[in-house]
Amino acid sequence: MGKDIYQLMTDKIMLTGSKIIPELFRMISDESEAALLMAMPGTPDELAAKIGWPVVEVEKACQALYSKGLAFKSFKGGHVGYKMCRDMIQFHDATILWPEAPRAYFDLWQRFMEEEWPDFARLAEQFFPKPFTRVIPVEQSIDAGGQQILDIDSANRIIETADTIAVTKCTCRVIAHKCDMPLEVCLQVGNAAKYTIDRGTGRAVTKEEALNILAVSEEKGLVHVTMNKAHAGHFICNCCSCCCQALPLVISDGLKILDPSRYAALIDQTLCSGCETCLTRCFFHAIEPVRDRESDAVKMRVIADKCMGCGLCQVTCPEDAILLKAVRPENFIPA
Repeated sequence: MGKDIYQLMTDKIMLTGSKIIPELFRMISDESEAALLMAMPGTPDELAAKIGWPVVEVEKACQALYSKGLAFKSFKGGHVGYKMCRDMIQFHDATILWPEAPRAYFDLWQRFMEEEWPDFARLAEQFFPKPFTRVIPVEQSIDAGGQQILDIDSANRIIETADTIAVTKCTCRVIAHKCDMPLEVCLQVGNAAKYTIDRGTGRAVTKEEALNILAVSEEKGLVHVTMNKAHAGHFICNCCSCCCQALPLVISDGLKILDPSRYAALIDQTLCSGCETCLTRCFFHAIEPVRDRESDAVKMRVIADKCMGCGLCQVTCPEDAILLKAVRPENFIPA
């Protein structure tokens, strides 16, 4: 028996074998919309010729699919074209922010994340040489150790150099709602921000507002995550340990689906009071108590191979005993 169109769409975003993804496509696109998506990419004129629809109907359908997050605009040769979402991350993030998405749609996405995503994540870990995303450190107390602090190492500088900034709700917390962490904290920059504003799925913010969102996120204990590329990227997510696509699997299974930053925490035990604030702040179980041989006092120590270099431990250290040290070269981040 041949595959139906929703299974073919699932194949196209590299999730062959999923039982839930075809149902997600089915829930928010009828068969005619699915056929149009599968005919993409193309301009409305090109798509009309492919599927035999009047151009005006294709234009209207493309706009509807763009609104839903199933199709994305492309701009080549001075003409507006449309292309289907290219992978699970685009499908997830764009459609969950569709204002008309029903709660049942969110719940089905969460079923996928709990029942199927872990196995697909394990495959992705084996198939792709580097994760798609990486941690960005907080920068209140970075010791570069003679290395340059790159703009791409700094969430603040990504914001300060962006021409357009927007904020959206965190799609992971929208569907999982497992915690009460701030929801409207996913920052989009550059073209991603322009897309968000054009679609109406987020709001434009000033640089000052965006920097405040970063500061609040750090204080609340959210990890900055961005694209794993040696440029400013398109987004800065602020991720919790329970709802995120990646962090729970990094924490529980040690999957390498999120790269650390170029930094690692270092605790000065002469300053450490042993208060354990950093111990409770660390998602990654990268801090442990040890007894100081000379004073017999309990101090905190970083477990180097577990540290992701996020710096959340440093933000609330009352003794300023924690530094972030550069431990990886610039070329650790893919070009």
